[in-house]
Amino acid sequence: MASHPHAVAIAVFCVCFLLVTVAGFFAARWKRADLNSLEEWGLAGRRFGTLITWFLIGGDFYTAYTVIAVPAALYGTGAPGFFAIPYCILLYPYMMLVLPRLWNVCHRHGYVTLADFARGRHGSRALSMALAFTGILATMPYIALQLVGLREVIAALGIHGEVPLIIAFVILAAYTYTSGLRAPAAIAIVKDVMLYIMVLAAIIILPTKLGGYSHIFSAAGAALAAHKPPASLILKPPQYLSYATLAFGSAIAIVLYPHTATGVLSAGSGRIIRRNAALMPAYNLLLALIALLGYVAIAAGIHTSNTSSAVPLLFVTMFPSWFAGFCLAAIGIGALVPAAIMSIAASNLFTRNLYGELRRTPMTHAQESNHAKIVSLFIKVGALVFVLFVQTQYAIELQLLGGIWIGQLFPAIVLGVFTRWFHGRALLWGWAAGMATGTGLALARDLKSSVFPFQFGSHVYIVYAAIPALLANLLVSVAVTWLLDAMGRERPIDQTQPSDYLPLEA
Repeated sequence: MASHPHAVAIAVFCVCFLLVTVAGFFAARWKRADLNSLEEWGLAGRRFGTLITWFLIGGDFYTAYTVIAVPAALYGTGAPGFFAIPYCILLYPYMMLVLPRLWNVCHRHGYVTLADFARGRHGSRALSMALAFTGILATMPYIALQLVGLREVIAALGIHGEVPLIIAFVILAAYTYTSGLRAPAAIAIVKDVMLYIMVLAAIIILPTKLGGYSHIFSAAGAALAAHKPPASLILKPPQYLSYATLAFGSAIAIVLYPHTATGVLSAGSGRIIRRNAALMPAYNLLLALIALLGYVAIAAGIHTSNTSSAVPLLFVTMFPSWFAGFCLAAIGIGALVPAAIMSIAASNLFTRNLYGELRRTPMTHAQESNHAKIVSLFIKVGALVFVLFVQTQYAIELQLLGGIWIGQLFPAIVLGVFTRWFHGRALLWGWAAGMATGTGLALARDLKSSVFPFQFGSHVYIVYAAIPALLANLLVSVAVTWLLDAMGRERPIDQTQPSDYLPLEA
């Protein structure tokens, strides 16, 4: 890590942070409305247009930890780290197909969370609470990892100790509390402009300094081959299945995260969601370029046992101090946007679908909003405490497990958008089977990996654990639905109508 503070880089970093802090607080005045309503505080009144939604959803998908972790994966393991690229390619048609229908029905019925939709569609309070619990459980380590990314950036500046991280946390908590979803939406614009400048500069300037991409790939290939076990620039045949299932399972899961749903439901129409699905590949291009920085770091001679520090150290080493400060600020701000959205999404789930379901009397709009604001603070405090007092590896392991868990929402939410064939109670049993299967497979690998080797005869098939877990979920859901129907069990009332899933203009 950096052994001494970089004064100019720190100054630029602080100025950038100050600007986005001001923007975060002033966001409360943007599209002014009564923030004493969960609809306004947690979803910004569902009024964001195409451009703002694009930045906001992009802030959900492409976080600070993405900017650090994807190149870190290439820096440490080579080709398998590229799985993030095809999974995002799979994601966009999936978004186009599912999310506009989901937005339409949620808008008509005032649903704020995916668990709200499950409650209305399947008529099961227990299922709604189970999905809300899963969403919160999967989101908490994700928030912690944003703070881990921010800590790596601060360490690269040569600042030691946890005080700067705590200060950044307090700022994040304050403007999220006062401005709600409007704050990360405003900051996401600044963050993405800074990230594009950072990446374009890095992929043009750094290869020039290092002798071109030919030398970069040659140096990276030689260094990876020397790893124990050896890694490579190109996937090896035994890695094909794990790579493909990891990409496929990750694409299924990403739209089911609470923070993704929050970004989607804040849009002004289903048509805006469709436009965003068409525009999102621009972010995928950005991600592919970011991923290459892992190989650039190897060629630049960056040596660190902590792969997450590779990109921050690359910028500090190769760029002038002022521009290094700008780049690290872009990554640091990239931590604040998703962390804010995630905390809002988790607090919406807790308020609406856990506390709200157990409360004897319904809350007023003001009570809901105030409760969600307070819960969002506790969620951030929990993530900060986790980062400060628990080893980072545990946060990474829990985040891997969270990806397996969140995929278990697929039958109730994604299939629920298209069919009411499944019985609500069957979906609950399926969810339990999927959670148990996925957790068991991950624990069998000591939470060190999210892929699991299945042996059939003399062949070993290495598969992303979320896929067999989801298959178990679907099998149980189908079997229990057939059983309940055969027993003549009456289904709860579906609060939605087929027309609710169609565009308002249709």
